[in-house]
Order: sequence, then C-alpha cells, then structure tokens
Amino acid sequence: MAQRTLPVIQALRDTAQRLNSQAPYQWGHMGSCNCGHLAQTITRLTKAEIHARAMERYGDWERQLTDYCPTSGLPIDETIDEMLALGFTRQDLTHLERLSDPTIRAAIPFERRDALRHNQRDDVVLYLRTWADLLEGDLLAGIELPALLPQPTPELVAAQ
Repeated sequence: MAQRTLPVIQALRDTAQRLNSQAPYQWGHMGSCNCGHLAQTITRLTKAEIHARAMERYGDWERQLTDYCPTSGLPIDETIDEMLALGFTRQDLTHLERLSDPTIRAAIPFERRDALRHNQRDDVVLYLRTWADLLEGDLLAGIELPALLPQPTPELVAAQ
C-alpha cells in the first residue's frame, strides 16, 4: 500500500474533496477518471493535459501502468513518475482505477462495500477517504511520544 506520509494522505483527501465538489468526472477519460483525478492533484496538470499524455500510448490506466517505463521519455510515464515519487505504487494506482484494493474495501462499511462501483463518483470519494483514513491511522499508530515527567510544583521545589 502507498507510503504512510502526510503528502500521500493529503493528495487522497484533496482528490476526494475535489470530486465531492462536483469536478468533472468521467471514468472513460484518462484525465478525469479515478487515477486521472489523483494525477491532477499530484501533478497540477489539467485533465486535458493528462489525457493527451496518455493518448501517446495505447491503453487505459491499467495498461499504462503495466507498460510504464521510467526511461521511456513518454509524457504519461513522467506523470506516473510523479505519482510514484510521492509514495504510491503501480499496484495502488491499478487498484484505484477499479476500487479493488482488498484492505481498503474491507474498511468500507458492509452495506456500501458490495455495491461499490468503480465508475461512480460517490464510490470513488468513499474509497479515497477510506484509504486516507487507513493510512492516517497507520501513521498515527506508529508515532511514539516520549513519556512526559510531571513538572515540579513550586511547593515541591521549595521543600527540596
């Protein structure tokens, strides 16, 4: 699963928020589908720019991720480079396009989990928010704070 970092969590939350606020969504469009929206958040490219980059090579996001080569020089591979550099994996992105990561799906309430559709805006928003919540929980669980000693009171200091 993606790295448990604040930038990854923020990218997921920002993408969910943009989709929730009715940003143009079209699952069959490389720049405004599930991965396309995350790519917009990370790269700051427009949906049209991402789509144009993707059209230089055959296939949907799954195919693009399979054929990804960091030294190809293709613009879509540069887009994927940025997503990977932030902390996502190719498998994360493949799962995002189909809302298929078993860990994320298991964290979605049962009544929504079975009806989850990969090409429905509200389901994508739920998946992104659930993913961000899981990463945030893992991140926070890994933080150990030092034990704090009680501060001496003036009475205790005077007695010494």
